[in-house]
Amino acid sequence: MPLRPKRLMIVVTHLLGTGHLSRALALADSFAGAGWAVDVVSGGRPAPHLGDGQGTGGTTLHQLPPLASDGADFSTLLAADGAPATAGLFAARAAMLGALFDALRPDVLVTELFPFGRRALTAEFDALLERARAAGRPPLVLASVRDILAPPSKPARVAETERRLLRLYDGVLVHSDPAVVPLEESWPLTAAMMPLLRYTGFVVPPPPAAAAGTDGQGEILVTAGGGPVGRAVFEAAARCAALCAALWAAGDLEPGSLPPLRWRLLVARGDEALADRLRALAPPERLLVEPVRPDFRALLGRAAAAVGRCGYNTALDCLTAGVPSVFCPFEDGREVEQTIRATLLARRPGIAMLREADLTPDSLARSLGAVLGTRVAPLAPSSLAGAARSVEIVEDMLAERRS
Repeated sequence: MPLRPKRLMIVVTHLLGTGHLSRALALADSFAGAGWAVDVVSGGRPAPHLGDGQGTGGTTLHQLPPLASDGADFSTLLAADGAPATAGLFAARAAMLGALFDALRPDVLVTELFPFGRRALTAEFDALLERARAAGRPPLVLASVRDILAPPSKPARVAETERRLLRLYDGVLVHSDPAVVPLEESWPLTAAMMPLLRYTGFVVPPPPAAAAGTDGQGEILVTAGGGPVGRAVFEAAARCAALCAALWAAGDLEPGSLPPLRWRLLVARGDEALADRLRALAPPERLLVEPVRPDFRALLGRAAAAVGRCGYNTALDCLTAGVPSVFCPFEDGREVEQTIRATLLARRPGIAMLREADLTPDSLARSLGAVLGTRVAPLAPSSLAGAARSVEIVEDMLAERRS
């Protein structure tokens, strides 16, 4: 009788962007490639551009009744129809999570971000964790977090997180390199939490395959997310393209002026009104506006510079490509994650940070002029091996538990 493969269950709810789900799926791919059976339980809105995960490479994606935040207000959760989530919806999610855990009987259970975040979902996570703790063969239980966490709003949150970690968790996978972005830069770690941390390195997809064509060659590539999250960046970029073209046409140049490169703006699919408005802001030979492309990382590798927000995936894509970059962190509401990350990365040559309050066509041109042509120091290969290293860490922890 063949041996049952080791089984991993990852529970993730992305509420605004898709970064948490993207990272969870990258981890899933790595574990599946190592022979594990992997189940990713997603509680955010479906993200078909990330793939459906159904039976692909040993990974199955399970969809809970979806939730999303009301913009950057993570305490107000909305159902699929945009109405506030009801008690019945939360109950249905918790019931489905419990049934999946019982059916899958995972060897390892991973909760993405919780208990450091997703406090609005505490009840469903706690019910799952207590179920795991009471199982006949309790799984190894791990939290999975990115490099930067939203700092706790109250000191009591730190004590609450510490209690939950010590009682219900075996470790914390930190998807960062402490030499680049240590977790304590954003979260006040306690002495009791420190032994639980396992730094994996950053979780990034494999390098893009060499692609034919020259799309993006020598351009300024701009990507900033959909809806209100990216609008300010896209509009400043389009106006900057127009400004640079006009200055060069008039010969009104200062030392270090940005050359008249073509700008390529990748906007969210379906946002045609924004795309049309942007196209009207600059000459077509200097500005191309098109939907987000699956070969974005290949375009980055050919670009002269990149402009965008500073989410985990975007920042790592730029660092991996070695492209000079201007990061404009998303700061709506109480969001500080991207600002902390951009501040740390801007210490590196070829990287600049431009706060949204200071974002104008002029300031963007100056920031780009400061980094254009600068060599961006690559991260060490070990820093970018977070997915594979996560598998090694988990397998070592399982072996230690069973010895």
